[in-house]
Amino acid sequence: MSKRTLFQFFHWYSPGDGHLWKEVAEKAPYLSQIGITDVWLPPAYKGASGASSVGYDTYDLFDLGEFDQKGSVTTKYGVKAAFENACRALVDHGLRPIHDVVLNHKMGADEKESVVVRRVNSEDRTQIEDDDLKALAYTRFTFPGRAGKYSEFIWDKQCFSGVDVIEQPDEAGVFRLMNEYGEGQWNDEVDDELGNFDYLMGADVEFRNNAVYEELKYWGRWFSEQVPVAGFRLDAAKHIPAWFFKDWVGHMRDAVGTDLFVVAEYWHPDMTTLTNYLELVDKQLMLFDVALHHRFHDASKAGGEFDMRTIFDGSLVSSIPDHAVTLVDNHDTQPLQSLEATVEPWFKPLAYALILLREHGTPCVFYPDLYGAEYSDKAVDGSQQTVNMPAITCLSKLIEARKRFGNGPQSEHFDDARVIGFVRHGTERKPGCVVVMSNGGEGQISVDLGLGHSSTSFVDFLGHREGEITTDDSGRADFPTNGGSVSVWVRQDAL
Repeated sequence: MSKRTLFQFFHWYSPGDGHLWKEVAEKAPYLSQIGITDVWLPPAYKGASGASSVGYDTYDLFDLGEFDQKGSVTTKYGVKAAFENACRALVDHGLRPIHDVVLNHKMGADEKESVVVRRVNSEDRTQIEDDDLKALAYTRFTFPGRAGKYSEFIWDKQCFSGVDVIEQPDEAGVFRLMNEYGEGQWNDEVDDELGNFDYLMGADVEFRNNAVYEELKYWGRWFSEQVPVAGFRLDAAKHIPAWFFKDWVGHMRDAVGTDLFVVAEYWHPDMTTLTNYLELVDKQLMLFDVALHHRFHDASKAGGEFDMRTIFDGSLVSSIPDHAVTLVDNHDTQPLQSLEATVEPWFKPLAYALILLREHGTPCVFYPDLYGAEYSDKAVDGSQQTVNMPAITCLSKLIEARKRFGNGPQSEHFDDARVIGFVRHGTERKPGCVVVMSNGGEGQISVDLGLGHSSTSFVDFLGHREGEITTDDSGRADFPTNGGSVSVWVRQDAL
């Protein structure tokens, strides 16, 4: 795979008012210039909360900000024309649009239906009561604002496997919809958390209904006709049967292009679980390296007490690098969000150097880390909190360094618990670099670069260290770094 650098162009609290699609078009030239190759865009279709929806409460997949539904024509990010323009701007600047696909559930139904359900133990979803319960549930989606344009498909109770709210009796919880699919059981080939993790929220899509399956394939083809598509980020993969994504991704590659980049959000740190999932989907996609993110979080909290030699222990990129998308933070891990495990700002330059400049894995850069973010929301205790996520000042240089100097084979210098480094040795035509970092005090690593680099001057591309380092006649030198910092040493004549 060619060297790719993915950029997540949103976070949970990205400004609304249709601003984001315009910003994508405006920032495309800069992102391309510094070395971003792929841009992950948020869900573009209408959510149940209309213009305030981040996009994960999917209502109508065919409404890309075109119809007056859920209180607005626009989505949080803009109208369809602005979305189309943003995607064209990315392509015009050599960037590949990666689209967020949320197929697990639907929310904001237009009508209630009479249903038969069985109560489910929310802590063990395999425990489903034997008694049927008649009730009402919001399971009918008619999309009146769209009035059948693009698709006349009506979603009803046969299209869903479960709900979390019923009426008459009025209850909240987890309820298995009793229909003709699955004989009252959840889908298999899902995560085993809570016994069976098929159900997540809202009206849970029943993928065993062939009409649903064909509609979602049709939607994928339709979507790729509306805007340029270079790949997908698949939401909530733990909750969707692996056989469905195996088939759906294969279908999309046949219909759109065999080189589609696909990464699934299977949020699990266990390597055995992820390996099994990759086998189930015939290794057709990549996964986020959750374990490495948590190592970064732990290292940032522990400071100099963390053994940097163990930073990649248990990570996906160390075991199955060709299927690993590495990240530092994302919209779910940022402060005040559901999977909050934020990496402390001081450690982020080190973490980004470890995913951007090493040989393996496809790195993903998070919007607030490049541009900063400030927002307010309620914390778990109910208090209103203001969060400031500062931009990482050296991040643009690290991305550029990946583009210019992240070349050639790699050798590691993981001999010290506090100061570690690695060398990208470059190729015949492209220069490499020496990366050194410390989570404690100032330190250095000694590197023998060989006769091809004898008596050569090196400078810190990030500017964290002033002056030059000159190798001896054999190509050896000690490359330093500041405490709690990272330096990227490159040949001065390569600048």
